Amino acid sequence: MPALIKRFVREDVGADILEYALLGAFIGTVGILIWQSIGVGVFNAYSGWDTGVQDLSKCTPDPGGAGC
Repeated sequence: MPALIKRFVREDVGADILEYALLGAFIGTVGILIWQSIGVGVFNAYSGWDTGVQDLSKCTPDPGGAGC
């Protein structure tokens, strides 16, 4: 059993695949976090624009002739 463990530690077969898998997982995680951050930024910008438009048009005249 100790010889098997020593051989496992010394051999680096498949280490490249593991490194690429970890790198891919890291890049994927960072991509998801950035995408969520962009979504929050777009939502905040849209909310600000929406509030600005609503402030500009607080008084919309009634088509029937009644004022604000």
